[in-house]
Amino acid sequence: MTFTTDLVDRFAVSTWSLHRALGGTYPYKPGGTQTPERQPTYGEGSVELIDLPKKFVERGIFRMEICSFHLPSLSAAYISDLRQAFETAGVKIQTLLIEEGDLSNPETAERDADWMAGWIEIAVALGAENMRVIAGKEQPTDEALSRAEMHLRRLAEQLSGTGVRLVIENWFSLLPGPVEVNRVIDALDGKLGLNGDFGNWQGPGKYADLAKIMGRAELCHAKAHYSETGLDAEDYIRCVELSNVAGYKGPFTLIYDSSFHDNEWSGILEERDCIAGVLRKAAAAA
Repeated sequence: MTFTTDLVDRFAVSTWSLHRALGGTYPYKPGGTQTPERQPTYGEGSVELIDLPKKFVERGIFRMEICSFHLPSLSAAYISDLRQAFETAGVKIQTLLIEEGDLSNPETAERDADWMAGWIEIAVALGAENMRVIAGKEQPTDEALSRAEMHLRRLAEQLSGTGVRLVIENWFSLLPGPVEVNRVIDALDGKLGLNGDFGNWQGPGKYADLAKIMGRAELCHAKAHYSETGLDAEDYIRCVELSNVAGYKGPFTLIYDSSFHDNEWSGILEERDCIAGVLRKAAAAA
């Protein structure tokens, strides 16, 4: 499919969508080692992270999100080489996704906030536009939400002036619905961005809940549901349509997390084509 320039900028891909192709993971976590050994979590893999930018360009995708556990090294030399690979290919590092930590836990929040702050240097060195952290995993009591807000505020202040924006997403127990998501976003007075995620909320209230946050989202993890018969296009299209109605204008980060397609790229591109169809239809009707 051929894309206009504007439409190209509406798509990104997370390294999570290629976790089988990458194979290994590196379990960075609070209290853990700074140089964890590679774990063959999803097999031996068939591609290295540093070679992905050119793979993206071949498929007409120029935005990428990197899961922290996919970084084989945090050394200055490796991070510099990785950034150069992206810049040479013309692919933007949209977000560095910090995949561990809990800012709501009374016993570990301080430690985890310090650990997350340690990733700021990496995000800046990579040239990432955003750094996504986990707001929290505790139940959404006022105390837990206030604790997370305090630590998020400190992280946002540490990121101030770096060019990297702090974002959270509708994920885990602390943010089970739009009331909690909007509360945390409001508490940070514009210093915190929102990454909406189609896949993190389920059930009959999913669409109404997403509609209440997607107008505030700056990013979006567009995760499709697959069953044994393939893509649930009805659900996926509805999520994109409600995002459009809510006023979402940002990129859709394609999240493929299924074994339906043996080749992960097949699922990624199927998702892209589905969303592109919705965007084109909306543009034609405008």
